[in-house]
Amino acid sequence: MSSHNEGDSYTMAPEMPAMFDGMKLAAVATVLYVIVRYLNLKSPTAPPDITFQDTPLNLYILKSCPILTKDYIPPLLWGKSGHFQTALYGKMGRVGSPHPNGLRKYLPMQDGATATFDLFEPLSDHITGDDITMVICPGIGNHSEKHYIRTFVGYSQSQGYRCAVLNHLGALPNIELTSPRMFTYGCTWEFAAMLGYMKKAFPQTQFIVVGFSLGGNIVCKFLGENRTNQERVLCCVSVCQGYSALRAQDTFLQWDQCRRLYNFLMADNMKKIILSHRGSLFGMNSSKMKDADLSHLYTATSLMQIDDNIMRKFHGHDSLKDYYEKESCVHYIHNVNVPLLLVNSSDDPLVHQSLLTIPRALAEKKSNVIFALTLHGGHLGFFEGAALFPQPLTWMDKVIMSYANAICQWERKRPACQASCPAATHQDTEGKGEA
Repeated sequence: MSSHNEGDSYTMAPEMPAMFDGMKLAAVATVLYVIVRYLNLKSPTAPPDITFQDTPLNLYILKSCPILTKDYIPPLLWGKSGHFQTALYGKMGRVGSPHPNGLRKYLPMQDGATATFDLFEPLSDHITGDDITMVICPGIGNHSEKHYIRTFVGYSQSQGYRCAVLNHLGALPNIELTSPRMFTYGCTWEFAAMLGYMKKAFPQTQFIVVGFSLGGNIVCKFLGENRTNQERVLCCVSVCQGYSALRAQDTFLQWDQCRRLYNFLMADNMKKIILSHRGSLFGMNSSKMKDADLSHLYTATSLMQIDDNIMRKFHGHDSLKDYYEKESCVHYIHNVNVPLLLVNSSDDPLVHQSLLTIPRALAEKKSNVIFALTLHGGHLGFFEGAALFPQPLTWMDKVIMSYANAICQWERKRPACQASCPAATHQDTEGKGEA
C-alpha cells in the first residue's frame, strides 16, 4: 500500500511544476501581448504624410527641411504610444529644460484686464543676419514657465531669434486678474496686444508666429481676422490644434483613445485655474458670473460643461454652439496668406482623426499651406531618443526651427527671384476671402 502511494507521489511530482510553468508562460505571454499592443511596438516608423502644392516656395521648404521628409523615429520602447508621449509631455514637459532669462511685460487692456508676456533676447546672430522674433502662443492654461515652452525658447535664442511668449490670462499662478475675465479658446485680444507692442518696440524686426494646441487655434484665428494682422509676419506654425471646437465637441465625449478621460483631466485642471481666481471672476461688480455658475463649476466633469457655464459668458456668447463657432479658427484660417505649416500627429489622443480633414483640405486648396501628419508623437510629445530616455530637444522643436530658417532664407533671396517665382508673391495674389 505504501509502495503504491510512493509510486503515485513519484508520478505526480513533476506535474505540478509543469502546470505552474505553463501558467507563468501564459501570464508572461499575456503581459507581452498587452505591452506590444498598448505600446504599439509593431508599428513602423515613417516620414510625415505631407500635403502641399508644387510651388517653388514649398519645394524649396521641403528641400531645405529634410526632417519633414525623413522618418520620425520615436524612442523605441514607448515612443510609438500616443498615450505615453502625451503623458510624458503632460507630466514632465521636456527633459533637461533650460531656464532662459526673460523680462516680463504687463499690458493694460481696454476692459481692465492686464495681459502679460515674457520677452527673451537672442543669444547669437541669426543665420541670415536679420532681426527675427518668434511670437509664441502656448497651449491651454499654459505660460512661459512650462518646460516645453522653455525648451523651445532656449533653442530659439541659441539660433538667433528673439522670443515673445504670451502668458494666457489667468494661467500664471502668481499674477492676479485685474478684471473678471480669463483666457478662452479663441480670444485673440492678448495675443494682438503682445504683437502690437512688439511691432512698436522693435520696428525693424519681422515675426515668426508659433502656436501650440489651443495656441495654434488662437494664432491662426488672429492672422485670419484681419489682413493687417499679417503685416511683417514671415510665416506661421501651428502644432497639434483641433481647428474646430464645435466638431471636436462630440469626439471629446467618446471613450476611444481614452478621450473622455483626458476630457475629465483637462476639465479638472481648468477648474483649478478658475477657482484660483474666484475672487476676481465672481466677486467683482462687473462680473457676468452668478452663484449658480460657481455651483455648476464644482460639479463639472467635462470641458464642455465648464465652457457652457463659465467660459462662453466672458464674451457674451448666447450658447455653447455660438461660442465654439465664433472662437474656432476654421472660419478664419482660409484668410491666412503667409506661409503656414500645420503639424498634427495621427496618434494624438486629443485630436480626433475626423478633424484632420480640415488642414488637409486647406493645404490642397491654398498654395501657402503645408500640412504635415506624423504617424507618432501624441499631443505635443514628438520625443526622440534611443530605447528609453528621450533627448532634450524634440522632433517638434527641430521642425519649427528648420521651417522658420528656410522661410527666412527664402525671404533673403526673394527680391532676386520675385519676378520669376509666383510663390514669392502669393500674399498679393491670392486669398481675397472674408476678413
